[in-house]
Amino acid sequence: MFVVTGGSGQLGRAIVEELLRRVEPARIGVSVRAPSKVADVAARGVRVRAADFNEGDSLRAAFEGASQVLLISSNVRSIGGDPVAQHRTAIEAARSAGVRRILYTSHQAASATSAFAPARDHAATEALLAASGLPHTVLRNGYYATTVRMLLGDAVNTGALRLPLDGPVTWTAQADLAEAAAIILTDEGRFDGPVTLTSQRAVDLTEVAEIASELTGRSIRREVVPDEEYLAVLAERGVPATAVKIFQSIFAASRAGEFAPVDPTLEALLGRPPQTVREVLARAFAA
Repeated sequence: MFVVTGGSGQLGRAIVEELLRRVEPARIGVSVRAPSKVADVAARGVRVRAADFNEGDSLRAAFEGASQVLLISSNVRSIGGDPVAQHRTAIEAARSAGVRRILYTSHQAASATSAFAPARDHAATEALLAASGLPHTVLRNGYYATTVRMLLGDAVNTGALRLPLDGPVTWTAQADLAEAAAIILTDEGRFDGPVTLTSQRAVDLTEVAEIASELTGRSIRREVVPDEEYLAVLAERGVPATAVKIFQSIFAASRAGEFAPVDPTLEALLGRPPQTVREVLARAFAA
């Protein structure tokens, strides 16, 4: 059985759907805090169990009978929590439950010295996996392309994309990453340790503004603003201080080139080119 944590989230749900295309529902389990959010997949035969990253006993019950667990990384840092502690609890629960292999959704920039705060958490979790003695696969995913639409904000209406200085990013579609995760899950042992999954071209925000202009028919200019000005705007909008720090680290890391490297593995797994920023934005604007 494959068990996916966070099965009600955007990426987790997409992975479950990809698994349903490949294996019988009885071979799939999901671990969620609120089972009611995945009642529809339960009705299709997927095993649903309530579990919390802070409660080891609930995770052990959710992982019962699993040969592989896909541990989708926690984003609790954005609200001041400790994702590494949660990941440690999940890894220990998987080992106690007799899980054969753990897959973990990391980030392409994972490093103890990264300027991107979550990347340091990913590096710490990768170290926990290495120390666990369990076979594991680390999915070092490219930066989620859905973030591009969020960064654009109301630029389509104002005509200006006003953000701090950035660098090129291999924005990667979550749908592609979900498909790749399902392929790797159902081909156990194909990858051991880290595997990097990115789109095939790094794009900066100047090009994003150009693409958005072409797609919407409205002129959008890229304006670079000081980090402090941008962070002040976020604070005025009520964004929590912990989340503001993460946003700051996104730009610092992109300027350092941490999100720019391209890897061919995702394209090889999919058997086709990964989706581009243009394709992701076109769907977002059409929605």
